[in-house]
Amino acid sequence: MGKGARSHHKGDRAVRNKHRDHEDAGPSTPVDSEQSEEDEQSHSEGSEEEDSFEMPCKLAMYDFNQCDPKRCSGRKLLRAGLISEVRLGAGFPGLVLSPTGKTTLAPSDRDFIDHHGLGVVDCSWKEVERTPLHKVKAPEHRLLPYLVAANSVNYGRPCHLTCAEAMAAGLYIVGHVQAAERLMKQFSWGPHFIELNRELLDMYASCGTHEEVIQKQTEYLNKLDREAEESRNRDIDLPPSGSESDEEEER
Repeated sequence: MGKGARSHHKGDRAVRNKHRDHEDAGPSTPVDSEQSEEDEQSHSEGSEEEDSFEMPCKLAMYDFNQCDPKRCSGRKLLRAGLISEVRLGAGFPGLVLSPTGKTTLAPSDRDFIDHHGLGVVDCSWKEVERTPLHKVKAPEHRLLPYLVAANSVNYGRPCHLTCAEAMAAGLYIVGHVQAAERLMKQFSWGPHFIELNRELLDMYASCGTHEEVIQKQTEYLNKLDREAEESRNRDIDLPPSGSESDEEEER
């Protein structure tokens, strides 16, 4: 699937959100490059409530070391002690949000995640086709449904999520809203990711099965298509401007 494009998938196939920290077009610019230092300063000292917050499950990351560690959103969560790193080739007992997934994440995955953990894959947008994803060894792999990025490089683009955005989305969809918000507070743009996708996240979280998530996603994407078509039709039906009318009369 083309990166950044919306897709209509049937069955257990979903829009393939790539959970990585690089743009795949143009210069290789780390997603968090412009705001990373500011984020480190503004979020280095959390409140007592945040410091005492415990994640509901084990959170982990497979890192292919294709990003600047100082600017990688996954590395930032690692430095904050919110997630752990899994060595490439080592097994992770939980569910991994990965482009190799065949099924879409759903609230029905919550029990498995709570008992075994939630993981993400950190690799470069530009290197994904050559990345040895077979080194991500987990019993369950999932795709995320349609969501929109809020990071500064890919803002507003469908499916271009950072590791942190992907992890937060996964937690939110399975019902761990507070944990998702806690992760996003590590970034200046983080809380806006939740607000930007609140309608979608709540919609997916209200589902039960993978099939229901796909159905809701399809309905939403069809709605976007209808609205876009209506907008195009309105533009076509607009009367000519006054200056254009005057020119026609002069002729």
